[in-house]
Amino acid sequence: MQSLSLLVVLFAALLTPLLMAKFNIHSLPTAVAEIIVGIILGNSLLGWVTSNPVLEELRTLGVIVLIFLSGMEIDFSLFRPQKQAGSKIGVAPLAFLSYGSIAFMALAAAWVLDLLGLYHHIVFAAIIFATVALGVVIAALKEKELLSKPFGQTVLLLAALGEVLPLIALTVYQNLNGTSSRSVWLLLLIFVAAIFLLHRFRKPYQWFADIDKSTTQLDIRLAFFLIVTLVTVAESVGAENILGAFLAGMVMKLLKPREETEDKLTSIGYGFFIPIFFIMTGANMNLPAMFKDPASLALIPVLLIAFYAAKALLVPLLLMRFRKHNALAGMLLTSTTITLVIPALSIGKSLGIISSTQSAAFTLAAVITCIASPILFNTFYVAEKDDIKKTRVHIIGANLMTVPIVQQLTRGLYEVRLYTDDPVKFKTYNSEAPVTLLTDVTEPTLQQAGVFDADIIVLAHFDEDKNFAVAELALAAKVPRIIARFDAKNATDSRYDELAAQGVEVYNTFETNIAMLRSLIETPSTLKILQDTTAGIFEIVVNNRRFAGLEVKNLPYVNDITISQIFRGDHFIAPHGDTQLHLGDHIIFSGDKAQIGRMRAEFEKVN
Repeated sequence: MQSLSLLVVLFAALLTPLLMAKFNIHSLPTAVAEIIVGIILGNSLLGWVTSNPVLEELRTLGVIVLIFLSGMEIDFSLFRPQKQAGSKIGVAPLAFLSYGSIAFMALAAAWVLDLLGLYHHIVFAAIIFATVALGVVIAALKEKELLSKPFGQTVLLLAALGEVLPLIALTVYQNLNGTSSRSVWLLLLIFVAAIFLLHRFRKPYQWFADIDKSTTQLDIRLAFFLIVTLVTVAESVGAENILGAFLAGMVMKLLKPREETEDKLTSIGYGFFIPIFFIMTGANMNLPAMFKDPASLALIPVLLIAFYAAKALLVPLLLMRFRKHNALAGMLLTSTTITLVIPALSIGKSLGIISSTQSAAFTLAAVITCIASPILFNTFYVAEKDDIKKTRVHIIGANLMTVPIVQQLTRGLYEVRLYTDDPVKFKTYNSEAPVTLLTDVTEPTLQQAGVFDADIIVLAHFDEDKNFAVAELALAAKVPRIIARFDAKNATDSRYDELAAQGVEVYNTFETNIAMLRSLIETPSTLKILQDTTAGIFEIVVNNRRFAGLEVKNLPYVNDITISQIFRGDHFIAPHGDTQLHLGDHIIFSGDKAQIGRMRAEFEKVN
């Protein structure tokens, strides 16, 4: 019977997404569909799936892997101070302020529940009401390609807080109210263990990528080692295993795994363990028993109202930065909750503070939010006008070569500034292009002028000593790309090679002219493309995850362009129709200049 129940669960896990695709069910999260399937197959209806030790072990592994993957979804860059758009409040302050309102309203909703005599454990109920389903929120934001925009970043950080803080609060609550005699201060040991593992494996992990092969899969072995280690530490200090799993996910994320590693872990989790967890959650519910209890039945609409009421203050807070429809959409999306609710209810049962029928009522209310909230979000969200972020190019050195470049680049997706410290050249070229006159090219002057606040710095000064000095300053300022001109390099001087080793792109006008003349002789059509007013050779970077994994033959615009090379990592790849794109690939192609703006906007959107 154990094998038969497992077979039914695995077949249901396989069939559920197929049926959703067959009937075009896109608004319902797969996790919710799996819970509904579990309800049909389990105790509530057909009774084909019954709980047994094997399924319960797999169910436990499912929730651990799910919480681990949730920890890997945390975008730590959102916690760093960010530049504000004008006078608008920043993403991080708005998200923290918003989550403070959720915590307050969750306590208020739990207190009202206590006043009504429906549930009396206020803190426990408040923790559940304050949770946000990070995975569902990320899926919804990805679908609309909002993760790179301020709205998406705010909602994402809010959802991350809605998973991290309730998890910590739940662990402390369980430790204080459980039968364990361990001190709550022992919980700090799990954080110490997480920090130790992070520092211990930060350098070796980069080495793993060089020696890894298909029969070892060192990145996956490390991931499960982290999970088991931190889960063991968590249980040893009296904490819940999901806290250890979540911290393991955060440690793994901070190790900066490759895209392939994240894909493999996601495949293992959502391909096997996690569907079992959700299906068994539905199978263990007993809806007939709950429907026989009028008090529990009446609890469902009240809990549903409480889940939404806990997020009600988000609307006026999000209005501080976003449009009215989008503020409402953000509130509705963050009302989605399921991931942490189910483990929390298991803890509540172990503490004896929630009955099976009450647990089923909480679960059903959470399932309803997962069904309704994404649909309502898609209904109310109004797309903002796309603010295409222009590439900021700062050029130092005004001359006959740089002025035409400024004139041409400003017509495209580039924000170009030209600087010179020569008053004569300033007077000569200021009428041809906007030029900023610098008193000198020392660090204080360059910092004050904002020269290093750029995506690309081009050092085109005739004085190579100045180019070298500014290149070193730009490296210290961590400018993403630095292009430097050195026409008369001294073969005995190694400083040019040192700059190149640090990523500075060194060019020589004489060598460039030779290359162009050779190109004109050997491949005259290439030079014609470069000089053509309608066609050109371009390079775009795949930053949009929507295109990662797509084959070249399935790309948009593929019939209008000719892809010659794909630069990946540190080598070139000759593309074929079935070549899959990876995140960070540089696509080199020829095509119509009129389309490059739209293509760059789509492919280079950070999503």
